[in-house]
Amino acid sequence: TELLLQHRPEQIRKRLNHNYRSHNISDAVLGGIDGCITTFAVVSGAYGAGFSPFVALVLGSANLLADGFSMAVSNYESIKTDQEFIEGIRRSEEEHIDRVPEGEYEEIRQIFQQKGFEGETLEKIIETISKDRNLWVETMLTEEHGIQKSLLNPYKSATVTFMAFVGVGAVPLLPFLFPILEMSEQFALSTFLAGVMFFLIGSLKSLFLKKPLIVSGLRTVLTGGTAAALAFLAAHVLREFFGI
Repeated sequence: TELLLQHRPEQIRKRLNHNYRSHNISDAVLGGIDGCITTFAVVSGAYGAGFSPFVALVLGSANLLADGFSMAVSNYESIKTDQEFIEGIRRSEEEHIDRVPEGEYEEIRQIFQQKGFEGETLEKIIETISKDRNLWVETMLTEEHGIQKSLLNPYKSATVTFMAFVGVGAVPLLPFLFPILEMSEQFALSTFLAGVMFFLIGSLKSLFLKKPLIVSGLRTVLTGGTAAALAFLAAHVLREFFGI
């Protein structure tokens, strides 16, 4: 079977020696969902408040660009901060190895003792790790601090987030570019397009995570629909309350 073929020695060796590249699936999914929710919520709020299609288009476009940029910058800063945090711990471990190597030996010993190694096998592990400074530091990062090296590129992640946010978020605004349609028709079409985008994003996510396609798509539709409904309700209530 395919599973057995994947676990043959040469296939295992190939996978372990593969230099993995970072992926930005989560950035694209997050940006796309937030972009669509942002603009569709604005459209729903504008419709609930009784604003004109032009107002809905202007507010939606302004929020699309501003929020997209803000989200991209936030994603960049988050990844950059994680990387700087890891580098700080790395420098600290390198200093400890230089200044108190015996203490670091003992840390390695206790880490692998807890994994069940002992005697000559344990001492061989300690010797092997301590002979390679980079391996020693990486082992301490992983085993002592529970840190995995981040492969994400903050610039790429920010770009993917912004493009997904703007690209998907612009879809619910498209009907408002056609003044020939009535406001109710524009909103109905915008609702349909937003629903399609939510479902497609949820389905795309399920393909990578190997989750049920329909369930994932409908769950994303429900999330976006709930946000839009809250925006519509809030705008409608405020409109009635203030008698606009």
